[in-house]
Amino acid sequence: MTVAIDRATGKRRGGREPRPGPLQRLKHAYHKYWYAYAMIAPVVVVLGVLVMYPLVRGFYLTLTDANSLNSARRIGVNHIDATYKFIGLDNYADILWGPTAYDRFWSHFIWTIVWTVVCVALHYAIGLGLALLLNQKLRGRTLYRLILVLPWAVPTFVTVFGWRFMLADGGVINSALEALHLPAPLWLEDPFWQRTAAIMVNTWCGVPFMMLSLLGGLQSIDSALYEAAEMDGASAWQRFRHVTLPGLRPVGSTVVLLGVIWTFNQFAIIFLLFGDTAPDAQILVTWAYYLGFGQQPRDYAQSATYGVLLLSLLIVFTSVYRRWLARGEQQLAI
Repeated sequence: MTVAIDRATGKRRGGREPRPGPLQRLKHAYHKYWYAYAMIAPVVVVLGVLVMYPLVRGFYLTLTDANSLNSARRIGVNHIDATYKFIGLDNYADILWGPTAYDRFWSHFIWTIVWTVVCVALHYAIGLGLALLLNQKLRGRTLYRLILVLPWAVPTFVTVFGWRFMLADGGVINSALEALHLPAPLWLEDPFWQRTAAIMVNTWCGVPFMMLSLLGGLQSIDSALYEAAEMDGASAWQRFRHVTLPGLRPVGSTVVLLGVIWTFNQFAIIFLLFGDTAPDAQILVTWAYYLGFGQQPRDYAQSATYGVLLLSLLIVFTSVYRRWLARGEQQLAI
């Protein structure tokens, strides 16, 4: 098959133009959208320095046996070179299948899952209840919203220290329980009550965000849907189930995803509430911090490995969660 070429223009005659290559498409996009690239360049640089480099560096450390004794360091005017070695995937194998894998990883992993599920469920349930209440026409509704937002507006360390004082042996909570002739738990000492206290504090801090988000979702639902359902004889529960919950699905799915990610990585509450005095209440992110900075010698490689595992777990969960939501939306559309 022969193709005629116009000598004047150099283009083919009687056929489609050849598809430009990747380099030509990139050059065309640059000339067309150069201003957009110029606008996002500072963001890309900042993300590269603050996110990508530490991520790549951390992944590299997971393939070594780096710790505070064999890493490069300076003592006075003397510089000591790094002596750690490349060991491949041994850190991952040791954490996941080593002789102490359950005590070092799986026990903390199970507690992290329980902590995340319970906290997010409480955030959503209490936040939805408060949002439904504040969506009604109540006198002083603005004041109630302001009061309920305060736990989220107050800095986390202030909130946690306040709860720490209240949960102490002679704190307000135990004093009130003793006044009612009820047992006073050892909130900051007993492993079970330590976990319960951590869930209580995290619920207190997380409910306002969930409440505000769901309140915005409630106000975006068309009131005509409620009127039509009421005219059809739907009860309050049926209106909630078939109008409110489907209307909250776009907002609810997003805030639940954010809640899972934030709670799974909730370092501040566990660390500020217990420090390193509650080994059974440590979630994966605080345990990774302890390995890298709370013990001697500091195990940088193991700590970085925990970080990569945390990131991998969240990526897998996010992918599965988004696919599950998309499948549910397709079924509803059908």
